[in-house]
Amino acid sequence: MTMTAKNRFLTALSLQKPDRLPVTTHHVMPYFLNTYLNGMDVQPFFDYFGLDPILWLEPLKPNPQLNEYWDEKKRFIISDQWRIDVEVLSWNGTYPTEKVTIQTPKGKLSAVRQFNEYTIWLLERPIKKKSDIDLLQYMTKPIYDVMHINQSAETYGERGLVRGTIMPCFDIFGQPGCWQDLACMFGIENLILQVYDDPMWVHESLKILQDRKITTIKSLKGAKYDILELGGGDASSTIISPKIFEEFVAPYDSILIEEAHKQGQKVVYHTCGGMMPILELIVSMKPDAIETLTPPRMGGDVNLAEAKRRVGDKVCLIGGFDQFHYFINSTEEETRKAVRQCFEQAGEGGGYILSPSDHFFNASLDLICAYADEARKCKYY
Repeated sequence: MTMTAKNRFLTALSLQKPDRLPVTTHHVMPYFLNTYLNGMDVQPFFDYFGLDPILWLEPLKPNPQLNEYWDEKKRFIISDQWRIDVEVLSWNGTYPTEKVTIQTPKGKLSAVRQFNEYTIWLLERPIKKKSDIDLLQYMTKPIYDVMHINQSAETYGERGLVRGTIMPCFDIFGQPGCWQDLACMFGIENLILQVYDDPMWVHESLKILQDRKITTIKSLKGAKYDILELGGGDASSTIISPKIFEEFVAPYDSILIEEAHKQGQKVVYHTCGGMMPILELIVSMKPDAIETLTPPRMGGDVNLAEAKRRVGDKVCLIGGFDQFHYFINSTEEETRKAVRQCFEQAGEGGGYILSPSDHFFNASLDLICAYADEARKCKYY
């Protein structure tokens, strides 16, 4: 019997065998859609290539208990104690630049952001000195817009997976995991140095961010998400040691996973980079799935077959496909062979979702078609 895409995803997430290998991608990047598909929308992208669709939803709203409100002009959730201003420094040329300033009763935080057609990055971090974390006591603690999530999920129906992110990320520039969020705010090099120079400061900072995220996670009850993403690449073993992960990452993110489970949600832990030395540590945090399973030729270290052997009976595996080598400068035959290898190494018994190892910006349309077509031929029944 042919499954719906949603059922196919959920079956794999439950470590069972769907009708065939689920095949999808991570975030679909606007640059790719604009450059290769004339600005096609995300959902038609899935249909065009015959991929199993994903609907990303990340709607937050002000927390009424904390007197927060939405600033429509600046598009931030703010309060009287956490006011955000944006100043455009340059909007012409290769890299548009803006300064973002957060005013609090005891001082301000500021950062400088730049953009290009691919992504966004920081020229200046908001946490410049260790005392700046004292200002984080004034951060907003928004809540999920559960009504919006559920209405969108109901409309999406059986079309595909409804996916979101553990929120909130730091307003100026942040990501889901506690360690990852702090790395964005302070800089990963600075953060690693403080692990050795002032570990208590690092723990204190992580706890502040954890408390904020827990407040927001508690608003998830009843939200019809299929899975939520947590983690980040700065927690990978190509960036930090297993010892740092065990002491500064796992204790904080595992509590977020536990709280999400209490609210009836599943969590995928996202580590784009090295994973093999920390594989069991990640699984000990009790996520429902792990990604991105980045192979060595893309800068990771994952051996899919070994990962399946070590943890495949405990978590769903998502990713593992080398999009850098098999979405460009490859033959269709080579791309199809790479798909088959992923299925043979990680697909046995179910519990595997084929996906590129994180984003891609450039790709041959024919090779994406070959990727999707070959995956659809990987049958369980």
